[in-house]
Amino acid sequence: MSFPAMLQITPLLTACRNGALTPTDIVREVLARIDAYHAVDPAVWITRVSPERLLARAAELESLSADDLPLYGVPFAVKDNIDVAGLPTTAACPAFAYEVKESAEVVSRLEAAGAIVVGKTNLDQFATGLVGMRSPYGQPHSVFSAEHVSGGSSSGSAVAVAAGLVSFALGTDTAGSGRVPAAFNNIVGLKPSRGALSNYGLVPACASIDCISVFAASTADAWCVEQCAAAPDARSPYSRALAPRALPAGPFRFGVLREQDRFFDGNTYNAALYEQAISQLKKMGGIEVEIDFTPLKETAELLYSGPFVVERLAAVKEFYKNNRQDMDPVVGKIIDGAAHYSATDVFDGIYRQHQLKQIADRMWKQFDVMVVPTAPRIVTKKEVIDQPVVANSMLGTYTNFVNLLDMAACAVPAGFAPDGMPFGVTFIAPALTDCDLASLAGRFHKEAQHTTGLSGTHLMTADDNAAQPAPGNILVAVVGAHLKGFPLHWQLEQEQAVLKATTRTAADYRLFALPNATPPKPGLVRERGFSGPGLEVEVYELSAGGFGRFVAGLPQPMAIGKISLADGSEVCGFLCSEAIARSGKEITASGGWRYAKI
Repeated sequence: MSFPAMLQITPLLTACRNGALTPTDIVREVLARIDAYHAVDPAVWITRVSPERLLARAAELESLSADDLPLYGVPFAVKDNIDVAGLPTTAACPAFAYEVKESAEVVSRLEAAGAIVVGKTNLDQFATGLVGMRSPYGQPHSVFSAEHVSGGSSSGSAVAVAAGLVSFALGTDTAGSGRVPAAFNNIVGLKPSRGALSNYGLVPACASIDCISVFAASTADAWCVEQCAAAPDARSPYSRALAPRALPAGPFRFGVLREQDRFFDGNTYNAALYEQAISQLKKMGGIEVEIDFTPLKETAELLYSGPFVVERLAAVKEFYKNNRQDMDPVVGKIIDGAAHYSATDVFDGIYRQHQLKQIADRMWKQFDVMVVPTAPRIVTKKEVIDQPVVANSMLGTYTNFVNLLDMAACAVPAGFAPDGMPFGVTFIAPALTDCDLASLAGRFHKEAQHTTGLSGTHLMTADDNAAQPAPGNILVAVVGAHLKGFPLHWQLEQEQAVLKATTRTAADYRLFALPNATPPKPGLVRERGFSGPGLEVEVYELSAGGFGRFVAGLPQPMAIGKISLADGSEVCGFLCSEAIARSGKEITASGGWRYAKI
């Protein structure tokens, strides 16, 4: 069996249960992918489980029945503020690191369900930040651009899923750390209701509102993981049973931002994508209701601009007292701010939090869910370096209030801007609606036909005929200037081409930036015996006539031929004269034209 670009749970589990795959096969594939992606982004992982230990775990699973384990052989990553036995927990601070003998409760439950821990991922130090830039272990970047942030604090966890290195990853979410990185990497971020997942074995950021969260390629995968991990735990002070609360099964009311509350920091493309999301929800039978964002905005300000920063100090008070000099300068400065507040200030903040929660609770009488942008826009690493606090604060505009008001949330992809960067929206509902919320968000994700991850496909399987053209139509794969958001994409649009999948080529292709091409273009060359990461392509369906017109203007040195995809299928695609391609700069290691530095 060929592995899909995104390692979604159901295909892996099905393949293991019918004998097409073994956990050993999965481990070897994951190791190869991690090694290949290291050249693209070396800052994803802090520590990894050794290959020998992973293979031993796979062999252990192979002695058990795949039918009895809901996550049999499924690889996952863990944010490095959550304990995994046998690996140190650093919270992205080397001086803080400690050895771990007992895994966090959620990790233990997921392993008991058959999942395989691959390693610990990078994060903003002490889970303080939404940028992914506050770590001495490096700064992961968005899978779509080395110049843009990955989002944080769960930076490495989101990238590991989006790059197809693992099936899912655990993050944490206090102010949006399980949602913002999902948006910036085009994946799902499910933030469970507070206390649904035990925080035993978690280095706290703000213990009263911290949530362990799940990154995955689909809401179905994320919900499956939450179900396996959720259970009351007396060792976790805020733990509670996940007693399901239903959302309407038919027509639903969804709250949206009023025009005056829609802030995208100047990004008009994201504003348009938010409007598109609203239109899609109406097509799904949703009834649009405007919400007053004022109390939610005030709640958000309590977290970083109010006395709740004292709880961040409480989480690391002994380390802060003795090792302040070992902390990231920005993180240290944020926690320094706790000194400005008295105990009276803290209680005043708690009282105001509860007043605002009563206001928010009454808002649910007007609508069933609210749908907001996950973040106004993605920022560049340079912007964060120039203004670390300003950029970070902007990213939390639509996330900071959720945990303070005891809400569940699910972030999903919602399209791409013309610059090739992703946009996401977040579905938010009252606590304990996790199941129905994930279902509704997943329905939006699928019906809007948004892709997922770096190399994801539309949320269809081979059984859905995702890559089968209508009779008389032709599939064509594009790899460069015709990609969505690039200069020649209009040529596909004028032929009413339909995007069927975003996937990868087989491993034996190389990619080169062609010399002196206007607009810049790549050349794709096949080299038998070569093994690389595979190159990202978008597969479009065109009518026979449209295909003919599309290729008629194909300039030299390009030609149309057959391209083999990662799943073993073949489609028409752009190939290039090998001699001319190789006269350019090789960019194979980037994984695709969208991510190459030219």
